[in-house]
Amino acid sequence: MESLEEINKYLNFDSRLDLQSIAVQSILGLTDDEKSRELLLSCPEILKQLILLCQVDSKRLAVAKDAVLALINISSDEAGANALLLISETSKVVGTDQPTDNLIYVCFRFILDKDCSLADPCCMVLSNMTRPSILVDRIVALTEKVNCKWDQIVYAFAYADKYNTKGAKLDYLGPVLSNLSQSAIVRKRLTDRNQPIIHKLLPFVEYKESLVRRGGVIGTLKNCCFDIDNHNWLLSSEVDILPYLLLPLAGPEEFDDEDNEKLPLDLQYLPETKQREPDPDIRIMLLEALCQLCATKEARNILRNKNAYVILREYHKREEDKAALLALENVINILIRTEEEIGVDNLKLLEVPTDYSEKFNEIDEEYFKS
Repeated sequence: MESLEEINKYLNFDSRLDLQSIAVQSILGLTDDEKSRELLLSCPEILKQLILLCQVDSKRLAVAKDAVLALINISSDEAGANALLLISETSKVVGTDQPTDNLIYVCFRFILDKDCSLADPCCMVLSNMTRPSILVDRIVALTEKVNCKWDQIVYAFAYADKYNTKGAKLDYLGPVLSNLSQSAIVRKRLTDRNQPIIHKLLPFVEYKESLVRRGGVIGTLKNCCFDIDNHNWLLSSEVDILPYLLLPLAGPEEFDDEDNEKLPLDLQYLPETKQREPDPDIRIMLLEALCQLCATKEARNILRNKNAYVILREYHKREEDKAALLALENVINILIRTEEEIGVDNLKLLEVPTDYSEKFNEIDEEYFKS
């Protein structure tokens, strides 16, 4: 503890560069070890100094880089993420030229700064901090409080190749959006009819260059499908989300003319080179999104009329991952039943008795064991 207090003296903003650099490197080295990270959490002043040091001038860029790398490691644990969030929530300085210890604000400010070379590591910090679901609502509240604009965030993400002059890819903004869209507030922002920004995410469902970006986008779309009030709009021509959810699950199979004509245009006559989404976790998210869209009778009929079943039928013949196969069969079992068999308009209003729910869980467990 005494050695940490000694190091902290040299983390001050106005310390000599050589001493400051050595001190930050020492802290960075400690963050590689879980027990050392736990020890750092008992020294909130060091955490504050790391946040402040991310904002030093360009002459001390190496110090800023080491500071943000240390924050990535510290935020990788829920306890560390919570400690950094507490500091951010109690910060007094936001929205001025003065350095601030509000890490959420600093990260988004750097991400939206077109000339910032720390934008990518700041995305990683936010990706870590938003991963624990218990922290999401607090981070969303703080993001709104400091007046970060969701449309600007999504714009930077969607056009990252032209947005950041330092070459930042901003791929880790994908999981940030996915994590934060667990919040109804964020979903409302993304699907605002007056200024819809979800459209900018759709082109990345088959983004081959980055699994992180692709998975983050699909996770965000899945979360937006949880709100029944959005289903008809999402499936309408205004958004037309269905082809984007089905295309990654489609292969090069050929269909007869009748089946092809019923499919959305983007799913007709796919080339022989067409490959399905290779990551099983992403396939599961796509299927979970489709399952959410099957909640109401009107939406189910749209999926049937757009011939979603034939894509899923061919995919079913080739899926080998058990978890994905179970998710796939959940969707298929809904679509192949008639509305008379289903018997309700909104499946989400069905109450499953506890004993039935437990039985279904047991069946699923046995399925994975077989």
